[in-house]
Amino acid sequence: MARTRRGKKDPHSHVWWNALARALGFLAVWLILSQGDLLVGMMAAAAATWASLLLLPPGRGRFRPIALARYFLHFMYQSVIAGVDVARRAFDPRLPLSPGFVIHDCHLPPGPMRNTFCTITSLIPGTLPCGQDERGRMVIHCLDTSQPVAQQLAAEETQLVRALGGVRRQ
Repeated sequence: MARTRRGKKDPHSHVWWNALARALGFLAVWLILSQGDLLVGMMAAAAATWASLLLLPPGRGRFRPIALARYFLHFMYQSVIAGVDVARRAFDPRLPLSPGFVIHDCHLPPGPMRNTFCTITSLIPGTLPCGQDERGRMVIHCLDTSQPVAQQLAAEETQLVRALGGVRRQ
């Protein structure tokens, strides 16, 4: 944590470091896409940083690029496997489906992390978040309730928390 002139810890230093990292990232993307025009790129990066800080304020989590890359590969692999399974079921003349709803007790706090988890869950073939029950648990429609869908969702949630450095509630 950065220190002030009087030697005290600055409680807002993580915000400044986060803003700097975002600004440099936006500027890098600008320079890669536009191949120059530094002055306009700096203004665009400043505007994008300001907007991103308003829309997604810095949290307590840390950005973990290696864990995020690992999660991306895991997600892509799982998506292909699930997509093949859905296609196999769709083309099977016996149509081996057991559609229904599964309740998942999500341990992510309401907000961006839970919304991200819902979005990712909706991208997994064969599952679709439908909302919440009266206790705040996620209601998921799935094509085969005989599969261990709840356990798979819990594993996905753990992987996502590990990748994004989020905080789970108990």
